Amino acid sequence: MFHRGDYVTNAGMHCVWDTAAFADIKDYDSWAKSLLEDADIKRQIEAGHFVPLNIGSDGAMAIEIRVGTNEAPAELSERETQYLIVASQPYRLQSKGKISLSGIEGVSGEPDAHAVLPLAAGQYSARAHLIAWDEEPGMQTPDGPASDALPDYIVLINPAAQGQPFRTELGTFK
Repeated sequence: MFHRGDYVTNAGMHCVWDTAAFADIKDYDSWAKSLLEDADIKRQIEAGHFVPLNIGSDGAMAIEIRVGTNEAPAELSERETQYLIVASQPYRLQSKGKISLSGIEGVSGEPDAHAVLPLAAGQYSARAHLIAWDEEPGMQTPDGPASDALPDYIVLINPAAQGQPFRTELGTFK
């Protein structure tokens, strides 16, 4: 599976999340019970429901998600590796059949349809990669990124290995 889109946050964090885990969020009060405080977010990360794309910055980011299998794992291309700034340690992502992508303020029981992706039920390893797309010659135009520019984030999701350790920190990168 492959998905790419532009996502906005005004709360300083983008995220990939298990859609079913947040089905009860209907309004600000129910959102706040799950995600308002850092300790709340950390509990969601530890449970495998939430993968932070957190560099502490508001704005619009191009985010690409690729899902691999044990036989054909999702990996960065040579071009992507050339412009890689930093990669996270793996986060656990527990899917019940669908995941979503948004700014943290967009986590809801009714996520935007364009941000919901099918992902077979199971446990996955998700690694976020921050890409310096603007350092590639010709990719920054007066109007913004060129149409074939790399995204800001690439999230690779692969089946988790038995006993694999996972990052549980709120900050995505060390």
